[in-house]
Amino acid sequence: MDTIVAFDWHRIFMGDEPPLFLLEILFRIGVIWLWTMLLLRWVGGRSLSQLSLVEFLLVIALGSAVGDSIVYPDVPLLHAMLVILTVVLLDKAVNLAIRRYHTAKTVIDGHPTEVLRDGVILCSGLRARKLGSLELMELLRLRGVQNLGSVKHVFLEPSGQVSIFPLKTPVMGLPIVPPVESQAVVTKDRPDLCCNNCGTVASFHAECGACGGRTRIAAQMAPVWQ
Repeated sequence: MDTIVAFDWHRIFMGDEPPLFLLEILFRIGVIWLWTMLLLRWVGGRSLSQLSLVEFLLVIALGSAVGDSIVYPDVPLLHAMLVILTVVLLDKAVNLAIRRYHTAKTVIDGHPTEVLRDGVILCSGLRARKLGSLELMELLRLRGVQNLGSVKHVFLEPSGQVSIFPLKTPVMGLPIVPPVESQAVVTKDRPDLCCNNCGTVASFHAECGACGGRTRIAAQMAPVWQ
C-alpha cells in the first residue's frame, strides 16, 4: 500500500488520474443518475411520502458524493465537487422541465392513480402501484376515514400521499377501523354484505367478483368524512 503524504495538494484536488478522467466522471454520473431514477420509478412512490422523486434522488446522489469525498483519501475533492455541481444542475434542469412541460412531469414524477371509486377499492390501481388493500386502508385511516362508504374517489399521488374526495351522502360500506378482523364473518346470503378485501357490497358468494376475496362481513352505514 502506498504511503499517503499529508496535505499533498495535487492528490487532494486532482488525484493521479489523467484530465480525461473528468469526462468519464460526467459519463458515470449520467449512467448512475439514470439507473437510480429507473430503479426508484420501479420501486414506486409509496415510500416517498415527504420528498418528491427528484428530491429523493438528489439527496441520495449528494449524500454519496459528499460522503465519499470525506471518508476516502483517494477521492479528490475536485471530483466530488464536480459530481455535486452536476447533480444540482441536473436537478435544476429537471425541475425547470417539470414546470414548463406537462409531458416531462408525467415521465419523471409519474401520474396519480385511482385506487378507490364509490367506496370500492380498485384492484387494478393497487396492482399498478404495487400496493395492498391493507396498506391502502392504513393510509385512509391516517386521514381519518372510518368506512369506505364515505369516500367517492381516492388517488395515490406520485409522492405516495393519497388524495381523498368524499361522498356528499355516505352509503353502506366496509368499516376499516380496527379490529375489523374481529367482526363476525357472515355466511348467510344477505344483500348488505361487503367484501372484507375491497369493500364491494353484494350478496354472499364463494368469492368476490371484483377482487377474488372470500371473506364477507356486514356492511355498515358510513359516517360523513371531513
